[in-house]
Amino acid sequence: MAADAYLSKILTREAVDRSLGSPVWMARQALMPVLTKWAGQCLQSVSPSGSFAKGTANRSGTDIDLFISLVPTTPDTLEQIYETLFAALTVAGYTPRRQNVSIGVLVGAADVDLVPAKRQNLLSQDHSLFRRKANTWTKTNVQMHIAHVLAHRRMMESRIIKLWRTQWGLDFPSFYVELAVIEALRNSIGVSISENVWATFQYLAGNFAASRFVDPANTNNVISDDLTMAEKNAIKVAAQRSLQAKTWGRLCGDIASASDIARSSA
Repeated sequence: MAADAYLSKILTREAVDRSLGSPVWMARQALMPVLTKWAGQCLQSVSPSGSFAKGTANRSGTDIDLFISLVPTTPDTLEQIYETLFAALTVAGYTPRRQNVSIGVLVGAADVDLVPAKRQNLLSQDHSLFRRKANTWTKTNVQMHIAHVLAHRRMMESRIIKLWRTQWGLDFPSFYVELAVIEALRNSIGVSISENVWATFQYLAGNFAASRFVDPANTNNVISDDLTMAEKNAIKVAAQRSLQAKTWGRLCGDIASASDIARSSA
């Protein structure tokens, strides 16, 4: 089977359910009573974010990201917001996990990452959130992240690279993947998904490890600092090995197998 047809078949099989009965919306519905009780009048919105909102999610992916926006007048500090949410989830019977900027919780079979943040003002979508590992805070703008990825229209290529990431067991955060794919194809004249994915592998095998990626919503937040040089080199080596595949069918078959494994273990 031609490479493009094979990749399209994988992407179709990995398409994410976006209906109101999907895992994302069901998880949100299940958590809303807890979140409403916790935040009260300070709760502005709870919305899907991350890969789901940017169109770069795969069905075999297990994480669901929910962004919790609190009003600018919320009196608690960012650390207090984080810790009181953790406590509220515990009281509600969940077993939350402290992560860096999010709190992980299992809702049924869905692994949900909750990101609590305080809106900075009513004139923009800029939010402040707590960074637990560094015991500090950072500015983010989830809507700008979503718009940035959607505007570059590299969602299909990002989804393939995320499946490849799973196949190789790489530590490669999703937003970092999306930014790397956009950069790899910045000057691409490829007319097919297979050409673009191949060009992305070439970039990952070449200049990627030395490249600096900055959050488009906050130039002080260097996304590429999220990985060590050893972790970046692991991505580089995996891409180099992938480029050595004899046929597209073999490479795509490996990706397909990886997504099957991920789904069966979710």
